[in-house]
Amino acid sequence: MAAMKTPGVYIVEKNAFPNSTVEVATAVPAFIGYTEKADNKGKSLSNQPWRITSMAEFMSYFGFGPEPQFSFAESSGASASGAPEISLAGKKYTLEQVKGKYRLYYSMLLFYQNGGGTCYVVSVGDYNEDIDPDKLKAGVDLLIKEQEPTMVVIPEAILLKEADCISVQQHMLDHCGNVMKNRVTILDVYNGYRYRQDPAGDPIANFRNALGTNFLNFGTAYYPWVNTTINQSKDLVFDNITPEGLALLQQLLAVELNIAGLPADKAAQFQQIIDGVLKKDADPVEKVMLNKSLIALSPLYNLILTEMASYLNMLPPSAAMAGVYTKVDNTRGVWKAPANVSLNSVISPTVNITHGDQEDLNVTPQGKSINAIRSFVGEGTLVWGARTLDGNSLDWRYVNVRRTMIMLEESIKLATKALVFEPNVALTWASVKSQITNFLTGIWKRGGLAGTSPGDAFGVFVGLGETMTPEDILEGILRVTVLVALVRPAEFIEITFQQQMQKS
Repeated sequence: MAAMKTPGVYIVEKNAFPNSTVEVATAVPAFIGYTEKADNKGKSLSNQPWRITSMAEFMSYFGFGPEPQFSFAESSGASASGAPEISLAGKKYTLEQVKGKYRLYYSMLLFYQNGGGTCYVVSVGDYNEDIDPDKLKAGVDLLIKEQEPTMVVIPEAILLKEADCISVQQHMLDHCGNVMKNRVTILDVYNGYRYRQDPAGDPIANFRNALGTNFLNFGTAYYPWVNTTINQSKDLVFDNITPEGLALLQQLLAVELNIAGLPADKAAQFQQIIDGVLKKDADPVEKVMLNKSLIALSPLYNLILTEMASYLNMLPPSAAMAGVYTKVDNTRGVWKAPANVSLNSVISPTVNITHGDQEDLNVTPQGKSINAIRSFVGEGTLVWGARTLDGNSLDWRYVNVRRTMIMLEESIKLATKALVFEPNVALTWASVKSQITNFLTGIWKRGGLAGTSPGDAFGVFVGLGETMTPEDILEGILRVTVLVALVRPAEFIEITFQQQMQKS
């Protein structure tokens, strides 16, 4: 209060309540990858974390999906890339994607289909560039200056060579657990569309062996990949096949439509349609009509379009899981395990996992738990796991425990920042304790902490002789100890049945 030098009445206002602690956002993923463009009204957004809230905004700033192109040729053996095969007249033909191998756009669609909201996008290149592990790592480093993101997702890492993919994923774990410590990463299993008994190798064993042991409690992984409905066969046309593939398609269509056995006028009409697929100067309207004609006439052409769409729809699950995290956080809270939740726009997992198959995924001697995505009769495709990669840790075994603790730490950290340089005395200690206690009481009331009373759910300790020594005060240190009883999921439910004696 100002010194009283003039007679009169002086008003003194005192604060009656402590500062409040606001819960930070918990579901703000950051996606890193390649986009059609990166532009905001003439200003480049390349290599710049950009905040968006909808798919419409993504399209406005980063454009649309790539134009995929497939080769179509007679099969020379099993494909190592999971490319689809078509059997026709005793011969096998392979469709292999040769251009447009980018997955960020499709993953963003999957994210918003599964409840996604606010997120960040880091575009590290366009569709004219090769996917580069160093650029993806640099995109992760750009997030260091951003405090809001709570998840890091790179769906296109699986398009790299396996060693490069693992290197990017290790960088993601280091960023989350060592550099920032306030976010988690959702990883995709390399070749996760394959069975574990695949002759090319067990994708889970390869993933576990290569990933290492650093900062596993800040990461989570899901297996297998999922078959989605993001792409439709009607969105694909013959232009999505290479010229060499179209030449082969012409031959097969001529045989399928039996041109040689048709009347001359009918044969000429069909031949004109078949020749149109290689016509270079056709206008867009003519191409649309030709595509409709082929769809109406040729089961083979429909099969090719369906197989192309199915291949493009086989996506890694990390983006879908980011959407699930967002939906669960918004409806139940970050302390609810993001499991036993169905996936939208997903037809099925690429690999059917049984109860026995999941045993080694969920509990393993090495502790690297992989969460299963399973299909259940009458329920659809469900997320059936809620563990971090640090499955042997009793502290950080569960995803919701790790993420809840991050939320508590960041919320309290930002709130107490206002007290930096305040006098290190009992009045400040009481203010800190009251502020944190009020915040944790609110979390407990919402079900975020375990206990029948606030005293059972948490404890806040601060003060000289309790958390600090006289030397701490002389050095300007204010120490606060917060104990919390976090909610853990009922992962295993045991129901015991026993017969009893007849009583009447």
